[in-house]
Amino acid sequence: MRSTLTQPRPAAPPVPAEPPSVRFRGVGKVHGGGAARTTALAGVDLDVAPGEFVTIVGPSGCGKSTLLNIAAGLDKPTAGGVEVAGGQPAMVFQDAALFPWLTVGGNIEAAFKLGGHGYSRAERRQRVAELLELVRLPDLEGRRPHELSGGMRQRVAIARALAQQADVLLMDEPFGALDALTRGVLHGELERIWRERGIAILFVTHDVHEAVRLGDRVVVLGARPGRILHDLPVTLERPRSDGRAAAELVSRVTAALHAPAHD
Repeated sequence: MRSTLTQPRPAAPPVPAEPPSVRFRGVGKVHGGGAARTTALAGVDLDVAPGEFVTIVGPSGCGKSTLLNIAAGLDKPTAGGVEVAGGQPAMVFQDAALFPWLTVGGNIEAAFKLGGHGYSRAERRQRVAELLELVRLPDLEGRRPHELSGGMRQRVAIARALAQQADVLLMDEPFGALDALTRGVLHGELERIWRERGIAILFVTHDVHEAVRLGDRVVVLGARPGRILHDLPVTLERPRSDGRAAAELVSRVTAALHAPAHD
């Protein structure tokens, strides 16, 4: 009699993990020499997965901005290295740094020109319109930066960064100079843009509430020399509110910031 049993199928090979969008390995940075020598970063290991939103907090002078500058290629590490997937990352600073002599549309279009994407003028104008729609400034293409509020200028800066079509967006305290109400609005806008674009974001802030509000993970750097003390996952559902769970996590991060460092 023929058996009706079937032979077990071989197990499927494991799916290889997608490489990180940003990878820091043993990153150190020393400024100056001799008596003026200052160690800003020491042995930083950090991965940011594709599409992940990672926030970084730490005391002033701990090397948060230096870490972003190294990832952006604006500075070089004195130890270790960084790998960024998809080429040059885009960056947004605390100061929107828009060209005052250009219109809003001209500022965004400049990113396409400098990026060498080879778009025709008509294609650039179409993409500028799409980006202004994305940041919800569809009717301001012809305005000059001095005619905009601080929040509007930062939206334009984000649109200009997205024009670079990078897989990674680096943000160095982009909302630090804004009032609390505008900052709260832009938190929601940034989350929406992040979800729609699916990019990885590495976001530096001195505001623990902001870090918890936005991040999939909160990375805590210790005082100089900056090194990672804690890497805390944030599992709260989005959109996030200032509820009990968020308050508890803010307290944990704050406690981690003030805890003494141990070698």
